[in-house]
Amino acid sequence: MILQGKRVALPSAPVVHQQFEAHAQATPDAVAVVRAGRQVTYAELDARANRFAHFLAARGHGRGAKVGICLDYSVDLLVAILGTLKAGAAYVPFDPAYPAARLQLLLGQVPGLALIVASPDTAAMVEAAAADVVDLDELGEHLASLPATSPDIPVTGDDLCYAVFTSGSTGTPKLTAVRHEGWFNLMNWLKLEYGLHSGSNNLVVSAFGFDLSQRALMTPLFCGATQHLMASRNFDPMLAYRILREHDIRVVHCASSTLYVLIDWETARGGDALTRLDYVLFGGEALKPERLTGWMRRENNTCTLLHQYGVAECTDVATSFDLAGYRSTEHDIAPVGRPAYNTDIHLLDERLRPVRAGQDGEICIAGTGVGAGYLGAAGPENARFTTVEVDGTPVRLYRTGDRGRVTESGDLVVAGRMDAQVKVRGMRIDPTDIERALGRLAEVREAAVAVTHTDAGEAELTAFVVPEAGALAKDAVRARLLQTLPRNMVPARFVDVPAIPLSPHGKVDRAALVDTLKNRGL
Repeated sequence: MILQGKRVALPSAPVVHQQFEAHAQATPDAVAVVRAGRQVTYAELDARANRFAHFLAARGHGRGAKVGICLDYSVDLLVAILGTLKAGAAYVPFDPAYPAARLQLLLGQVPGLALIVASPDTAAMVEAAAADVVDLDELGEHLASLPATSPDIPVTGDDLCYAVFTSGSTGTPKLTAVRHEGWFNLMNWLKLEYGLHSGSNNLVVSAFGFDLSQRALMTPLFCGATQHLMASRNFDPMLAYRILREHDIRVVHCASSTLYVLIDWETARGGDALTRLDYVLFGGEALKPERLTGWMRRENNTCTLLHQYGVAECTDVATSFDLAGYRSTEHDIAPVGRPAYNTDIHLLDERLRPVRAGQDGEICIAGTGVGAGYLGAAGPENARFTTVEVDGTPVRLYRTGDRGRVTESGDLVVAGRMDAQVKVRGMRIDPTDIERALGRLAEVREAAVAVTHTDAGEAELTAFVVPEAGALAKDAVRARLLQTLPRNMVPARFVDVPAIPLSPHGKVDRAALVDTLKNRGL
């Protein structure tokens, strides 16, 4: 089974930063970045990025080099990103929101790291790196002496533009690389398919290390719009909502769990900043539609919710679905839609053969967005990037490990992970199926299910539940679940929590949930 995206021609040199440069020439006085009341124009940002690109080139950090960036959201962050791209190098986010232990782990996993850009607030976090650490402020006088014009370094669509670390939820984080052509194709699709333009101003709400944040950072500059940055290292819903309310933000990219928080914030205060947006593009984890339906039905809500699917290994987004087309009576799981431009979705069995229509198979992504692979990795990890024959033609694809199927209307549905099943009392169970069942109960506002262990070391299922009101009537919930789930899928324990914790990526932090049991002595 193959879902094929629309074929759209790309320029001979599909290079991302050249789109930004074209806007800097055409509209130099347009506002490119806003942070904490400070505005920077396209011309100013371009000149600063050019000077940093000349600095990198003079040190020999051009095409093929990898430049680490450990900065809070700031103008300097965009200067470092754009300057790195202009020099022909690729950037690697080292997110200052990460715990120190994780940063130390990541620092040793970038082969050939040229240098790291940091600030006085973040330099200590990366001081253990073997590479040099530079501060743009300390380099101020030197950078000011360098040309403000483009370094005119040839960059092609095959060159790497960035590399991000995977979440590491299934093991050690891996560094996966993206090429300019794939990144350009993604933003070109967003621009053309959804009509993004110079007025499509964006607010970044996700952590810098998240793959989703890379397109959130660059898409408005690709379209000639304004990028708004929060003066906060960690996601701050109060600050985010205030910026949405006070500025002409039109677009937000985020994880599903972050969207729930923003909607809860708006609903509790009777605001309308979210409903006035043009788009929220979200995904990254199993959707809980019940968290959105009430808000979506609000009068005068003009915001389009685009439920999207993709992986860091393939330029972040592969498919998209307008959630206005979702009907709970027709879909047991909300679809993630159809492929982006120049992208194909293959559903294959364990022998990499196409499954029939309506059957579940492993979701494999092919096309322009397929990344360059894991840097510094070999063997079974990079084997997920493989080649199959389609009508006698070899096709390179990435095996996501996700399980999916195609609906009768031609939309992709992600049913869970091929490897997400856990064995509890000898039976294999996918916790996502239980979370969906809990989400349908009126007394449950939100829920996450994790595998925990008894004092005897036996695995059991624990449901962490945010009740809709008051304490959860656990016996009643258990009885309701038994009406729809086999007994072995009903959690052994139900634990009330005030909120589901999120990781820096904006996804459910299951490790933190399990820690709550230890903290409570349960």
